[in-house]
Parts: sequence; C-alpha cells; structure tokens
Amino acid sequence: MKKIITIIALLGTILFGAEIIIKGSDTMLNLTQRLGEAFSAVRPDVTVSVTGGGSGVGINAIINREVDIANASRGIKSKEISSARANGVNPVEIVIALDGLSVIVNSKNPVNKLTLQQIGAIYRGEITNWNQLGGPNKKIVLYGRQPNSGTFVFFRDEVVKGEYAPIMRQMNGNSQIVEGVKADEGGIGYVGLGYIRNIEGIKPVAIARKAGESYVSPTDEADVKSGKYPLTRPLYHYLNGKPKGVVRDFILFELSPEGQKIVEEEGFVPVSENYIQRNNQVLQ
Repeated sequence: MKKIITIIALLGTILFGAEIIIKGSDTMLNLTQRLGEAFSAVRPDVTVSVTGGGSGVGINAIINREVDIANASRGIKSKEISSARANGVNPVEIVIALDGLSVIVNSKNPVNKLTLQQIGAIYRGEITNWNQLGGPNKKIVLYGRQPNSGTFVFFRDEVVKGEYAPIMRQMNGNSQIVEGVKADEGGIGYVGLGYIRNIEGIKPVAIARKAGESYVSPTDEADVKSGKYPLTRPLYHYLNGKPKGVVRDFILFELSPEGQKIVEEEGFVPVSENYIQRNNQVLQ
C-alpha cells in the first residue's frame, strides 16, 4: 500500500508540479516571497507558497507537520524542540540571511543615537519623554509587535530585559510600525532592516552596547555582518529533518550568489562565513 501511495504522489508531482509551503515570520515574508518567485522562474514545475503570521505560528506549523518550512526571526525554544520531538518531528535550522534589527524614530526627532540600556528603559516605561534623552519635550509613544512575533521575543530578551510597558502599541507587522512612527513625531519602533530601505519620514538610530562605547548604525552592512552592530540576528528556516528534493533545491537557490543578491536587494545582509559552514553541515 505504501508503495502505491508513493507512486500516486510521484505521478501527481509529474502531472501538476510540486508545491513548497512556507509559513511564519512577518519580517521574512517579503524576502521569502521574492526568493520563491525567483526560484519558480527557473523551476516552473515548483510553486512556493509563503504566508506570515509570526515566527511562533510558523514553528507551531512545522511541529504539526503543516508546512515544509517555518520562517523564524528568532531561534527555536527548547520547549518547542521538545514538542516537535514528541510529535516525531526533528527540527533542523538553516540561516538564509542576517538582519540588523533597527530601532526607528520619526525623521523630525533630533535624537540620532541611543544605548541599549536607554532603549530598554524606554520600552519598560521608565523613560517616558524625549527630553530625558536630549530631545524635545514630547511624550514617547511606543510601537512594537504582538507576542506571536519572533521580533517581539528577540527584542524583549535582548533589549527590554523585562516586561514591555503595557502602553506599547502592539502592531500586526513591520509595515504598520513604520507607518505608525512615520505619522507620530513622538514615536519609536523596532523593525527588520528590510523595512527601512528607501522609506522617508523615519530614520534608524545608531546604537551602542553601553555608554562610552561606539555607536553603530544598522545601515552599515559590514558591521551587521560582523556582529559589531548590537542587534544583528540570523533569519532562520526550520525544517523537519535534512531537506530533500525540491525543498533542498529551493534552499540551495536561496544560498546561491543569485539568492543572496536578492537578500541584499530586499535590504537584508547575506549570510556570514560561520553560518555558511553551519548550513553546509545540514545540507551535505
């Protein structure tokens, strides 16, 4: 019976083509859609379907065997690995790009640089007015993501180091945060690097790990790639076991010079040598 089912599936692929289903990170949505379109252009027998919903949604989907690939802008949690293994799923990660998570303010705001400590205090609600940071006498308005977002979790763990202030406006995605800060002279938000490219009305602030250290901008690709920028993070694919067939072909395309060129065009940073070596161990 198993052999018959395999033959039917093979015939279906031959007759109707294959589909790769991807779900998860909103930060990676535009990038992965673009990579999928480019891959389908050279492999017209393969359709790549990409949806968002947040990293947590994507990881739950791979745990429940609902997708081929989960997009995630944060690393998988130990309890998620346990849930996956209990369901017979072996989560494997591939890094397809690097992000310099960017803290943005309205372009009319004279504040151009902040330390991680200051940003954390802002999002915990301990600093509430821009005049406490050398800016105008204007109330700070917080824009952030929803809890199912990998960016929400990464920023909380790496910067806030506590609970977000309850007054933070929880937005559906990066684009909503950009639009919110663009329309609000007191606004501050955090978005993926690919969402600040060629956008007027906002600006990223340079960030220092602590007072007295150098401030680094997320727009400096070399500093993001080297990790000198404090909020550099990898962007992951999670799969059930080592990739095979068209899924492996798609990932190899993403990591090829053509795929990494698309990564740059979408405003993100190509994978660094250490992640290339890690990826190769999975793909061999």
